[in-house]
Amino acid sequence: MITLNNITKSFGSLQVLKGIDLQIEKGEVVSIVGPSGAGKTTLLQIMGTLDTPDTGSVRIDDTDVTRLSEKEMARFRNQHLGFVFQFHQLLPEFTALENVMIPALIANKNQKETRARAQELLDFLGLADRAEHKPYELSGGEKQRVAVARALMNKPSVILADEPSGSLDTKNKDELHQLFFDLRNQLGQTFVIVTHDEGLAALTDRTIHLKDGVIISEE
Repeated sequence: MITLNNITKSFGSLQVLKGIDLQIEKGEVVSIVGPSGAGKTTLLQIMGTLDTPDTGSVRIDDTDVTRLSEKEMARFRNQHLGFVFQFHQLLPEFTALENVMIPALIANKNQKETRARAQELLDFLGLADRAEHKPYELSGGEKQRVAVARALMNKPSVILADEPSGSLDTKNKDELHQLFFDLRNQLGQTFVIVTHDEGLAALTDRTIHLKDGVIISEE
């Protein structure tokens, strides 16, 4: 599913990643943990084609994404990857339904079919009655579920999540974590999650411990 070989990344004189090798299988829920500055977010961004490594290769679904042009990479990202961020990143001027539709509209998919799938996803995530609400009318937990629906819109190979529950209270955090596993169990969805939440990390299939730009253990 995802294979990283000898990934290095520096910013100026600071080497953030120092030869990362990692394999993630389809249907796995994998967490990446470590202290601030360990390179977790940089690794996730490289995995998500939002940044490029200095050396090494990233293969996703048998495609070496490091060899793609910028345009090809953007298309691949839209079609194969879903993203969930700490602060949901919903567009405030659009409704929940319209926010969910955005990845498919970017891919020039049929608008009627796109609207139907977006509604289906919101129904699945328990947000059927919130479809026409704008982000300011939603709770924090509802916003993150809309963000998850958006990430699922184009049926991605993997969802990459960066501190997805970091801004939520305990109840909404627990519900979001359970949602990830429900999606894995029901849809076979793969997740790679950067988190400081020890409770979430303990639930995942595998935890990658990162420190000073290297993987120090997997459990």
